[in-house]
Amino acid sequence: MDQPTTPVNVSRRNEDIALDLLKFIATTAGIGRTTTTSPGFAGASASKPEEQVTHLLELYSRCLRTVEGKGEAR
Repeated sequence: MDQPTTPVNVSRRNEDIALDLLKFIATTAGIGRTTTTSPGFAGASASKPEEQVTHLLELYSRCLRTVEGKGEAR
């Protein structure tokens, strides 16, 4: 019994889409970088690793809410 190598109709999970969105935003905005590019200010605006993780988790939650169509409640 041969298994098809590529599924014909695959719907992606919202979590996977939100993760891809998070990666795109983080890369584009430079979130999570450990160094700064401004001369003379290295480390001045760099946040602690714990803060970066917190920001990334918050961003993922926002991305997931957006993908699910719930948006921001403000």
